[in-house]
Formats: sequence, C-alpha cells, structure tokens
Amino acid sequence: MNCPILNKTQKRIRLTALILIAITFIIWLAYGAEIFTKTQVLIEVQDELFGPRKEWQDQFIWGLDLTLLISAIVVLVTIPLIFLTRTKNKNIKKIK
Repeated sequence: MNCPILNKTQKRIRLTALILIAITFIIWLAYGAEIFTKTQVLIEVQDELFGPRKEWQDQFIWGLDLTLLISAIVVLVTIPLIFLTRTKNKNIKKIK
C-alpha cells in the first residue's frame, strides 16, 4: 500500500499540529499530570484561634481532560486543512 506524498504546505500543517499537541502534553505534565482540570484546591490553613482548618483556594490546574480536548480540536482542524491543501500530481498517467 502506497502512502500519499504530502506537499510542503501539508507537511507544515502536520508539523504545526504535532507541535501544538506536544505543547499541550508538556503543559499538562508541568501542572502535575492531573486527570481532571481543577479551578480550586483544598489547602490547610493554620488559624491561631481555632487551629488547623481547611479552605478552598482558587488555583487553576491543567488536567488531562483539557489536554485531550485541545488535541482533538487540533486534529479535527488539521485533517480538513491537509485535505484542502492537496495538489494534483500531474506526473501520474491515466490507465485506460
């Protein structure tokens, strides 16, 4: 089975998509490789009067769900772009 040859524009689109997907996974790893995206975290606060207590603090943590969503969007945009930027190979002879 022959693999179709990509032109320069298609190769750039594919490379850009792969770089974007890699960046999202790097960001996910940098945020601690959490499975779900979080907007608040539970922290323990030391209070002089009541002792230790727990509070919710606003903090964004990038999750795998957000990473996969962005990756899927990139793939869904990349596939039509590669299809739309194809060129016809004029060197192929028609078989009669």
